[in-house]
Amino acid sequence: MIAWILVGGRLTPTPMLAALPRPALVVAADGGARHAAALGVIVDVWVGDFDSSAGVHVDAPREVHPAAKDETDAELAVRVALQRGATALVFIGAFGGRFDHTAALMLGGIRRAREGWPVILTSGDEWGWPLLPASPVALELEANLTLSVLAFSDLRGLSLGGVRWPLSRADVPLGSGWTVSNETTGAAIRATLEDGWALVTVLVGGTEMVGD
Repeated sequence: MIAWILVGGRLTPTPMLAALPRPALVVAADGGARHAAALGVIVDVWVGDFDSSAGVHVDAPREVHPAAKDETDAELAVRVALQRGATALVFIGAFGGRFDHTAALMLGGIRRAREGWPVILTSGDEWGWPLLPASPVALELEANLTLSVLAFSDLRGLSLGGVRWPLSRADVPLGSGWTVSNETTGAAIRATLEDGWALVTVLVGGTEMVGD
């Protein structure tokens, strides 16, 4: 069951965003609820401390938490989604907000992928897919898009095809810029890894959607 987790970053309409499989469950994390109308979805549960949702009006059951808590609103939303049977998580609004929240979402997405849940992070114009030894990434994308592999640990045996600069079993240090700003060719993209944790990111075109 696919769950969309609406979080508080940027949302940009693109054909890739419109082509996402529709969710069985929508959980909004605080101010991320503002994306529901633009996405044409109904929020099933609205979760958070509601410190960033001023002016946002969504008719959905609320799960209210204190501001002094040990989890982010996005983590609370994930917990609700998994409790309700989600088997795949799509974080929408994942990029373009506060850097600390974006970094936490990327790392949290990798952690959830390590636990066995398929994860996608997107703001429409930016996308991310965790890449782990047990979770290769396979994509069909148009040519001339910017694709990067961000190393969140030392990587061993990274192979990458369907890009301008392919790799075969490369070892990439933590945080290396070597695998940043590659280019898609229009061929099928396949990324595999023998050891480590990474995030495959893609930048596509779009027109920014201004939130409330």
